[in-house]
Amino acid sequence: MYQYHENRKGKVSRGTGAKKVPYRDKRKYHVGNAPTHTRVSEQTVTKVKRTRGGNTKVVLKRASHANVATPQGVKKVKIVQVLETPDPQLTRQNVIVKGAIIQTEIGKAKVTNRPGQEGVVNAVLIQ
Repeated sequence: MYQYHENRKGKVSRGTGAKKVPYRDKRKYHVGNAPTHTRVSEQTVTKVKRTRGGNTKVVLKRASHANVATPQGVKKVKIVQVLETPDPQLTRQNVIVKGAIIQTEIGKAKVTNRPGQEGVVNAVLIQ
């Protein structure tokens, strides 16, 4: 199991002081996936994963280019490095996540999607 979280709703104990017992145990569909940690690289590396129901998902392991929305239109530009992420540790490791500020050839851009789950990096140019 990679990740399992289930919220306890309501009170943890009954009115008598007895502990509430969960009505069922863990299920396989409660398990999440390991984080992808999409990194900046010279080549783009993707992987196709099977998901629930037999569907597929393209996972982006390494990224070299980003689709950046500019006032003139969308351009495919090279990623230089990651400047800022919500977690400083991910910034040091050059991991691209949603909300990250990346340095591209045409300037700074903010990532608007989840590249580890969508297989591509989309960003908006910051003026």
